[in-house]
Formats: sequence, structure tokens, C-alpha cells
Amino acid sequence: MNKINLLKLSIFFIFFGRAWQHLFWDAPYRTFFWDESLLKPVIENWFGVSWTTYATSSTTDFFVQSLIVGKGVLYTIAAISSLLITKSNKKLLKIPIFIGGLSLVVLTVLLTKEKFYHFAQFFEHSIQFSLPFVLLYSLKEKYSEERLYFVLKILIAVTFFSHGLYAFGAYPVPGKFVDMVINIFGCSESFALSFLYVAGILDFILAVLIFIPKLNKYALIYAVVWGLLTALARVVANFYWDFPIQSLHQNLYQVIYRLPHGITPLIVLTGIVVYLKQKKTIKVEEITT
Repeated sequence: MNKINLLKLSIFFIFFGRAWQHLFWDAPYRTFFWDESLLKPVIENWFGVSWTTYATSSTTDFFVQSLIVGKGVLYTIAAISSLLITKSNKKLLKIPIFIGGLSLVVLTVLLTKEKFYHFAQFFEHSIQFSLPFVLLYSLKEKYSEERLYFVLKILIAVTFFSHGLYAFGAYPVPGKFVDMVINIFGCSESFALSFLYVAGILDFILAVLIFIPKLNKYALIYAVVWGLLTALARVVANFYWDFPIQSLHQNLYQVIYRLPHGITPLIVLTGIVVYLKQKKTIKVEEITT
């Protein structure tokens, strides 16, 4: 599978996972629409409605829920478009991908708002909200492959570094991180915190090594493995044999939209391997001639 197809698959996973979330579960739009300090002046001064009436209105709740479902439909269309888009049909299919990408940025801002505007929370999603735009760039008639790989490296480094800040403890270590480690390994809380601390340090090292020739290949291999494992951990740590279908339904979508954390490094790694093979072939030809 070439890099463009892997890129399309990654974006499909992102949009499909988010569509699943929005259509069947919830998304943090209420963190905006129920923000009294932000919206109360607008609601009361512009619309002449008291904040209590607005916040407790079934109409308001219906609007927000409809918005969430509507975003789920948008992500579904964008997911299908990301698989079908080519240079010949991009004029039409790039529209839902572009709008879906913008929606992912808004979603990330809302997720960051929920986490008290921790910048790491925003940048931890760099791969997820950026790949749709990377795909659209790759479908241009003339694009720089070198620039494409460089952008992907930046996205990988920023995503893993930001994830590492939480695991390392630069921010309060999320309880769900600790719970996942405990559930998977059956260990103590202190071991889980130590494990996450080491994982955070490795994320920082990865963010540097990915830009160093001759070492970046090993960093990318680690990124592929760790990116896929951290995605799969969501379902492994929260799977219950007593409720298998419900366990999958509640957690599998989180795995799906995180799979690109492992696939994106694979795209760059594949490009490096191809480059090294071509370079070796050229040297052999020079020697033989």
C-alpha cells in the first residue's frame, strides 16, 4: 500500500471514529453552549432570554443534540470521501474533507476547553485534525514529497511530545491513563505512574530523534508500535467478557480515530525505506558502470 492510500486510510479512521462518537455517544459541544460566563451576556442582551430559561430549555438541548448528530453525518460523508477521492474527482470530494477537517479543529478546541485550556491537550490531536489538510495538499498537481514527509514528522513529534507531557506528569496525570495501565498489567498505582513517567520520557526522545538521520528510522519504528498500542489500549483495558458487545461499542471508536497515531509514522518510515533502497540502487549502478 503506497503512502497516499495509507494517508487516505488514516483519515478514514479519524472521520469514521468521530462519526461513531457523534452518532451514538456524545461530544463536548455543551462545554461551549452551557458556558455561562461566555454566553450569558449574549443570550440575555441579544435574545432577551434569561440564562436560566436558556440553560434549562428542551429546545436548547435539542439544538445541541441535533448539532452533534449533524456533525456525525458530516464525518461519515468525509470518511467515505477520503477513501474515494482522487486527483480526477477531488473538486467535489475535497469539500466534505475540508469542512470535516475544520470541524475537527473546532472539536479539538472544545476538548482543550474541557481540560482548562492545556495546550498539550490541543496539540496531542495534531495528527487527527491535520491529516485531512495534508491529504488535500498531496492531491495537488504539483506538490513536494519532501515537504509532505517533513510536515508528517512535525505532526508526529508534536503529537507524541504533547502526549508525553501528560504521561510524564508535566500536567496532572489523567486518571484514565493510570486506570488503563492498571487494568492491562494488573499492577499497582505506583508502578503505573512509573511506567507512564518512562513512557513520557521516551515520547520526548522520539520527538527529537525523528529529525536525526540514521536514527529517525528507529524512532519511527517505536512510534508505529507505541502509537498502535496506545490506541488499542482503550479497548483492551476496558473490555469485559460479561458485556462484550457493549464494551466494544463504548470503546472501539476511540481506538479507531487513534489508529493514525501509528499509521502516520508508518507512512514516513515507508518513505525512508524506499529512499534508502533507491539510494543503494543508484550506488550499485554507479559502481557497475
